[in-house]
Amino acid sequence: EVQLQASGGGLVQAGGSLRLSCAASGFTSDDLVIGWFRQAPGKEHEGLSWLYLADGSSYYADSVKGRFTISTDNTKDTVYLQLATLKPEDTAAYYCAAILWPRRRSMLGVYGSNPDEYGLWGQGTLVTVSS
Repeated sequence: EVQLQASGGGLVQAGGSLRLSCAASGFTSDDLVIGWFRQAPGKEHEGLSWLYLADGSSYYADSVKGRFTISTDNTKDTVYLQLATLKPEDTAAYYCAAILWPRRRSMLGVYGSNPDEYGLWGQGTLVTVSS
């Protein structure tokens, strides 16, 4: 059974940092995209960053470019999202999700931020940034 599990959320002061982890299990191929999203109360899912595991290509939403960094480890079993210079408006539930066997890989930079493209979701981890 393929699963994703996000962790690493918590309470942090504005200007601080957190590292979120997305543990992927049950996958038999690295031909997949892992994306990070967040959802603040009353708002829709916002695509933040996504990574194509097979070649390491990474993409960022303009809203987090330069502050958030996506990465993976040598085993590709975990995808991280390093959050830096956090602001109160970053407070949200953060989720990781996967696109298995993505097509149109040349267009990942365009459609990777769309939550409707992702077929597998992990549970959220809550990030709260205090002012």
